[in-house]
Amino acid sequence: MRFQKTVEKLSEQPLSSINQACGSWADTKGAYRMFDNNKVETHEILAPHQLKTRERIGDQSRILVIQDTSFINYTEHFKTKGLGPIGHVNKKKATKADSQGLIMHTALAVSTQGLPLGILDQEIWSREDEEQRPHWRKKACRKRVPAERKESYKWLRALMRTTPLIPPGVQAVTVCDRESDMYELIAKAEALKTHYLIRSSWDRAIQAEHEDYYLWDYMAELPVAGTFEIEAEAKRVAKQKVAEKRMAKLEVRFACVELRRNPKKKMDRAECLAFMPSYVVWVKELKPPQGIEPLEWMLLTNVPVKSFEDAVERVNWYKLRWHIENFHKVLKSGCNIELCRLETAERLERYVTLFSIIAWRLYWLTHISRASPDASCAMVLADHEWKALYCKMKKTRALPSKPPTIREAIRWIASLGGFLGRKGDGEPGITTTWRGWQRLLDISEAWLVFNSSRCG
Repeated sequence: MRFQKTVEKLSEQPLSSINQACGSWADTKGAYRMFDNNKVETHEILAPHQLKTRERIGDQSRILVIQDTSFINYTEHFKTKGLGPIGHVNKKKATKADSQGLIMHTALAVSTQGLPLGILDQEIWSREDEEQRPHWRKKACRKRVPAERKESYKWLRALMRTTPLIPPGVQAVTVCDRESDMYELIAKAEALKTHYLIRSSWDRAIQAEHEDYYLWDYMAELPVAGTFEIEAEAKRVAKQKVAEKRMAKLEVRFACVELRRNPKKKMDRAECLAFMPSYVVWVKELKPPQGIEPLEWMLLTNVPVKSFEDAVERVNWYKLRWHIENFHKVLKSGCNIELCRLETAERLERYVTLFSIIAWRLYWLTHISRASPDASCAMVLADHEWKALYCKMKKTRALPSKPPTIREAIRWIASLGGFLGRKGDGEPGITTTWRGWQRLLDISEAWLVFNSSRCG
């Protein structure tokens, strides 16, 4: 009951501190006790959300499980115990040596159409200082250390934990960026009989057509299978000013190769075979605008790629990886988790896990209006919420015979947060939806009080 009550209080005001959100001193003390309770594990906090996520996944034939790591910066929280180094932070007062915080690795389920379905896995920890690490974990010895004893094993742990959560009949494709380019991860996916889509980082030794090659050299020799365009985010090169987004024209090559295991690395030879088959899709931007870094992805997958259309589909799947980056942005910038002043890393881990669920709901709310715009808003709003919203926006006390659509409701909510809804504005973004949600909670609470007094 305490956990449920705390979730409700913090969900209503995700941008507020614990004191502000909980309101009363009794509720505030209860929330702090929950975060301080060593019997409350982060996986127990996440478990109910995982069950609901699994239900949503069951409606799909194929989903993407997108993994990514984010660093939570608590550098200036000097009294917080148990934090660890998180590397460089973009702050003048913080150097690489003294940046402190937590590391968060999340696996987010997303439909192939781009609808966020929920958090399947999350791991939060603090890193040991370099001086405190065992000798085998120090940088000089890293290449000789087995994968399961490295921090990078997070990719495999998430894969192993999420695979059993996938309902029967649903194909799951784990999507990861270049940091995950490990032979062990590919081998583990094959052993678990699941699928992967990984952006390659290394120019691997491969075998193709019974000849030895390096990956980039071999792919460069192949003919172009075709070209297509995608919307891409522009990256700043040097100090040149660039547009935020652009249409990028990509040339596509694809092949099936055998990846070769590095004989010098320590690996489980029973699982990491000497050669592993993999499909490769290489896309490279043609004639990028001046001053723009060209888009280039070398993708490895065990989902068959037999045609140009298959290759384009795999690229579009990888493009959906931005969902997890945006989700982490909602969690940090929208829910302000880096402002929390809980005094131990263990408390913060529970706090961040709870707010991850809240952040997902806000993020999902933004995207469901695009995926199912004509569905009833009763899918996402409580009865009193949509009624209060309707009366506010229409300036009337008369209610309609049926609830408005999700698209109408989300646009109204966003307008409360500053969304103008002009012809060229498109659909509301996350920021205006957050702000509007705050106002709607106050409006709907007032609506409840007003209508209960009228009825009584």
